[in-house]
Amino acid sequence: MAREQLVVLNALDVAKTQWYHFTAIVIAGMGFFTDAYDLFCISLVTKLLGRIYYTKPGAPKPGTLPPNVAAAVNGVALCGTLAGQLFFGWLGDKMGRKKVYGITLVLMVVCSLASGLSFGSSANGAMTTLCFFRFWLGFGIGGDYPLSATIMSEYANKKTRGAFIAAVFAMQGFGILAGGIVALIVSAAFDHRFKAPSYHENPAASLAPQADYIWRIILMFGAVPAALTFYWRMKMPETARYTALVAKNAKQAASDMSKVLNVEIEVEEEKVQRIAQEPANSFGLFSKEFAKRHGLHLLGTTSTWFLLDIAFYSQNLFQKDIFSAINWIPPAATMNAIHEVFQIAKAQTLIALCSTVPGYWFTVALIDHLGRFFIQMMGFFFMTVFMFAIAIPYHHWTLKPNRIGFVVMYSLTFFFANFGPNATTFVVPAEIFPARLRSTCHGISAAAGKAGAIIGAFGFLYAAQNTDPKKTDAGYPPGIGVKWSLIVLGVINFIGMLFTLLVPESRGKSLEELSGENADENDGEKQTTSPRTAPV
Repeated sequence: MAREQLVVLNALDVAKTQWYHFTAIVIAGMGFFTDAYDLFCISLVTKLLGRIYYTKPGAPKPGTLPPNVAAAVNGVALCGTLAGQLFFGWLGDKMGRKKVYGITLVLMVVCSLASGLSFGSSANGAMTTLCFFRFWLGFGIGGDYPLSATIMSEYANKKTRGAFIAAVFAMQGFGILAGGIVALIVSAAFDHRFKAPSYHENPAASLAPQADYIWRIILMFGAVPAALTFYWRMKMPETARYTALVAKNAKQAASDMSKVLNVEIEVEEEKVQRIAQEPANSFGLFSKEFAKRHGLHLLGTTSTWFLLDIAFYSQNLFQKDIFSAINWIPPAATMNAIHEVFQIAKAQTLIALCSTVPGYWFTVALIDHLGRFFIQMMGFFFMTVFMFAIAIPYHHWTLKPNRIGFVVMYSLTFFFANFGPNATTFVVPAEIFPARLRSTCHGISAAAGKAGAIIGAFGFLYAAQNTDPKKTDAGYPPGIGVKWSLIVLGVINFIGMLFTLLVPESRGKSLEELSGENADENDGEKQTTSPRTAPV
């Protein structure tokens, strides 16, 4: 039998959707908007960085980043994010969600600005400082994952909790879209003001000196949305679940939520102390009890996020290379440096607008109706189908009459990533673990995802290279080609379907019911797994 819920937590569970829910979504969501902007905007400017710092006089094609530099520039923020997810996830359970939330935001603002102020005019100086600041930018971004998800899950009611957490994550789509729009505006303005011939016509003149400002402006703009939300982030009260169940301060929890909900809430000091002393609410992350109750759940959330991000990040970070391969972006030598940024931004913006953003909001609309498990399984299934549909007849899609068809198929894989596992892998870890370990376990799950992202980002750079050594990018060994790279990603998506079977359904239940925190000891066995069905 389940123990009676604390009044303050029950009040949150049954609260009608009201203004504070939307405030929390915006405050947490703007952090995610910034996260996505900062992580993905680098793919818009890497070609420009190659032209500015690595073009050799007399070369037939513009310069590109050497393999080791490209891997570092693309991947260093992901490495920082992985470290930040583990560290700030743990810290969020030790110090509280709110205290750590401000630290991550300050780090993001400072490092976004510093990324555009890379020191020195030499390639080594600029790239070294860019990588240094993007690592620490990623470290701050990493903290935002477990904290935003945990805060939103602990503020939400149980009826629409999935939609609220998914709405925070959906701001990532707007962040990716904003990156493309900012790059379009900046590159169009510079292209209009500083006319330059194509590289083919005049290699030296094709790179306007002012182009060096473009990548700096695009990277630094990421500080703006984060800075705008700092005041409101600091005014948010600590979540009642942390205050009551972890800090064990019933009076403060009741006081904070009375103000948020505009109702009088009873202080239950004795009940809080009694719950805290239960063995079910004292086991640690590395205990046998945690392994018994939540071990398979943690394996499910980490493995599915890991597999999803291999596919998602390799597609997203390198979509400009795929567009070039099918000639959707003209050959680099036929454009000047600034116009190339415009073309890459246009392609990324179109994909974000047509598939990435809609996919997120389909999840928001349907997650509390269809359930997390169904959406994740469906998403992995269709990602597998569309990836194989692109990869197997790959030559067909490279032919000029079929390019629009390719873009549609490619967009559909993004749509079902976001109306699928990219959203649900973020939502579920914030719901199914105990309050004292919730931020830590979400951080571990997210870090597994970023490990997959690093494999996708670094591995795809090499794997997607042409099998013919004469057709590879400068400095790269031959790879398996785009076709076989996409086939590998399709297989990874299929494996993601299998590991989804370990992920419990959390729709319609309170967080304490899911984690076993309000279960009697003799009922503990029933809390080790969660059924696929949920109350309607």
